[in-house]
Amino acid sequence: MLGILPLVTILVCGAQALPGSVEKALPYGQVADRYFDVEERLLRDGYYSESHTVTTSDGYMLEINRIPFRRHETADNATKTSKPVVFLMHGLQGSAISYVSLGPDRALAYILADEGYDVWLGNARGVLNSRRHVTLDPDVDVEEFFDITYEDIGMKDLPAIIDYILELTGKSKLHYVGHSQGGTAFLVLNSMLPEYNQKIESANLLAGVGYQEHFPNRILSLLAISTNPIYSYALRQGIIEILGPDWNSFLNEAECNDTNVEACGLLIIKEIMGDLFDALETLAGASIKQYAHYGQNIRAKSFRRWYYSPIMNLIKYGSLNPPEYQISAITAEVTMHYTVNDSLLDEQDVIDMAKVMQNASTRKVARETYTHTDFVVAPDSRELVYDYIVESLSRYER
Repeated sequence: MLGILPLVTILVCGAQALPGSVEKALPYGQVADRYFDVEERLLRDGYYSESHTVTTSDGYMLEINRIPFRRHETADNATKTSKPVVFLMHGLQGSAISYVSLGPDRALAYILADEGYDVWLGNARGVLNSRRHVTLDPDVDVEEFFDITYEDIGMKDLPAIIDYILELTGKSKLHYVGHSQGGTAFLVLNSMLPEYNQKIESANLLAGVGYQEHFPNRILSLLAISTNPIYSYALRQGIIEILGPDWNSFLNEAECNDTNVEACGLLIIKEIMGDLFDALETLAGASIKQYAHYGQNIRAKSFRRWYYSPIMNLIKYGSLNPPEYQISAITAEVTMHYTVNDSLLDEQDVIDMAKVMQNASTRKVARETYTHTDFVVAPDSRELVYDYIVESLSRYER
C-alpha cells in the first residue's frame, strides 16, 4: 500500500515561533506525551523558528525544525539575503534538541544561526516529534512501526529531508553535520545512493560510526557475540521500542541470572546507555533493532547491511552474508571528527574510513578525555569542535 506513495509527500506546519518570553515553557528535559515542543525550547533562547513535516516514501512523518535568523531576529527585522544551508542530524537516542541544549553562544545550531546560516534540525523516524505515520499507530502497531535500522534513516529519512530543504530554499547543495548515528546514516546514504554526493557541499561527521574492526568497548564486544539471541529475546518480551512502556516495565521486573542470560544482556545495555546519555537534555526513543544492527556489525567487525539469516540474506541480497556499505563511492568533502576517549568508535576505524573515501580527512579533538557524547553536551565543544566547523564552512562563502 505504501509503495504507491510519492517519494516525498510534503506537509508544512503553519506554526511558527517568534523570539520573546514564554509563560508556560516546559522545564528542561521534561517531555509531555512523548512530544517535545522544539519551537518553545528555541523561543526561550530567543530564536525565531519553524516546524515542518516531511513524509517519507514509506509513510513516516518526520518533524524538522528550522532556525532561519540570528538571535532576536524575525522576518520583519532580519536582513533579506540568501543564506547557505546547514542540516544537523542527531545520533541514536538523540533528537533536534541535541544541537541546542548547550544554549546560546554554546550550542552548534545557535552558533551557526548567529553566523548567518539557515539552520535545519532533523528528527529521525521513531524519535520525539517523528513518532508518527500516515497509517501506523506507534502505540498499537509497535512491531511494524519500529521495524527500523539506521539504514532506513540513511536511505529514506535523509533523502526526504534533504530534498525538502533544497526545494524549499531553492539551493542545489547544503552543508551536513551528523553526530554518531547521524554520521552512520550519512555514510549509508552517500554509498547506497551516490547521487546525493552532488547535493552535499561539505560534511562534518562528529564521531560518525561506520567501520567496527577495532571497536573499543570490551563489554559491548562480548555482548555483541549474542546480538541475535538477545534481539530475539527482546522481541518475545515485547521490547521493540527503547524507552517505550514495555521497555520500562521489563527493566522494573527483569532479573539477571544463569538461566536468563539474554535479560542480562539487555540490562547491561540499559546501564551502558544510561551512562552514555545521562547528560542529554532529552533522551529520545529508538528501536531495539537499531541497537541490534550495530551489535551485528561489532560482532562481524564490519560495516554492513542488516543480517537476517543465511537463506533470507540470499533472497534479499543474493549472498549468504549482508553486503558491506561501499563508502568508497562517497565523493563529498567529509571531515571526520573523533576523540581517543570514545568508547563506541576507535581512532583506527576513523582513519581507515577516511582512507577509503575519495575526499575525506580526519580531525582529532584536542582533549584526551573528550567522549562520544561530548560532541553535543560538553561546554567546551565550541572551542574544540564548533569553531573549526564554522571556519571550514566560511571557506565556501568567500
